[in-house]
Amino acid sequence: MTFWEHLDELRRRIWYVLVAAFAAAVACFCFKEQLFAVVMYPKPEGMRLINVELTQQFLTHMRVALWAGLLVVSPYILYQMFAFVAPGLYAVERRLALRAVGGGYLLFLAGVALNYFIIFPFAVRFLGEYQVSDEVQNTITLSSYISMLGVMSLLMGLLFELPVVCWLLAKIGVLKASFMKRYRRHAIVVIVILGAVITPTGDPFTLALVSVPIYLLWELSILIVKHVEK
Repeated sequence: MTFWEHLDELRRRIWYVLVAAFAAAVACFCFKEQLFAVVMYPKPEGMRLINVELTQQFLTHMRVALWAGLLVVSPYILYQMFAFVAPGLYAVERRLALRAVGGGYLLFLAGVALNYFIIFPFAVRFLGEYQVSDEVQNTITLSSYISMLGVMSLLMGLLFELPVVCWLLAKIGVLKASFMKRYRRHAIVVIVILGAVITPTGDPFTLALVSVPIYLLWELSILIVKHVEK
């Protein structure tokens, strides 16, 4: 294929992705009650959210529907990306790319699920009840709740990509298992700091909920790198 033919192919696949994402977002927008039942599930019982801007609820509805639509069609998006680059790869490279994309996608979903079901409920409960003084009452806005849920989910999903990143670095010969073992203590410190940044609750239990899974992923990454080196 010529350069312009590649460009036409890329444009066609981007158009497919945009149409699918738009259709999924519209569908999610139409099922408002079900959509926000999922979004509000981690919220502690008894916590009430408020809205202080005239257009904020409608804009939040649109934003959440867009992200939900992207999540729904994400397998299709990954398929289109892979289908575009696959013809230019050798058979071995296609298998490696398929493993990296598939494994990375599943790990990302695992990180999001861990945050949604365990980490975020603890964090939002602590922060929602925390007070510097009895004279200052917490009033949580809808936008702050949605933003925190989205940011924490994204960060946890990205952190769970650690094994895939280490696997790719080991494949190209940049990362060694001996290096990861040597700097294990440094990694623990970095992991704890990241955990504290993600969940600034000051609660050791919540910090452990974030740090321990990431540390286990670090140990899993060492085993993966060892296997690549064999």
